[in-house]
Amino acid sequence: MSKAFTRESDTDEDDDGGAVLPALPTGGKNYITPQGYARLRDELLHLIDDERPKVVEVVHWAASNGDRSENGDYIYGKKRLREIDRRIRFLTKRLEIAEVTDPSLHHGRDQVFFGATVSYAEEDTGEQRTVTILGIDESDSAQGQVSWISPIARALLKAREGDVVKLVTPAGVKDVEILRVSYPAA
Repeated sequence: MSKAFTRESDTDEDDDGGAVLPALPTGGKNYITPQGYARLRDELLHLIDDERPKVVEVVHWAASNGDRSENGDYIYGKKRLREIDRRIRFLTKRLEIAEVTDPSLHHGRDQVFFGATVSYAEEDTGEQRTVTILGIDESDSAQGQVSWISPIARALLKAREGDVVKLVTPAGVKDVEILRVSYPAA
């Protein structure tokens, strides 16, 4: 078979943008904060306006050098171009279905909604944690940010300060007390 009809790997044609983000729930909405939307939009514009043209230029130069089968600049440039195009498709789709929700509208309230920063304590251990509930495209667990579809966020949503909610974990059901709810100022 000719090399023209083979793939370098099975992941070359995946349409996930190379991201390790969870999929949207079926029929769910893609909630995102205005800041998260701006970050995704900036990344998309950077890929389209800056990075992709530079890689295209390198690939064009490498292709003009002749034999492409052993030309590293050409091979890796084409691979990087596929990665960039995949990420552009992913970001475009996510931005099209994004529902921008401003958490500052709830400033001063004690009920948990999207965008809330919630301090809670586990009843059995007394361990306290603080999380911010954000969209799946902007959450980062290392920063204490969880997506609104995570188990802890689902348990906390619509509860109020002082409420005790049930959190279902693989280790069993835990009671969690909401200590404080805050939102960013407008």
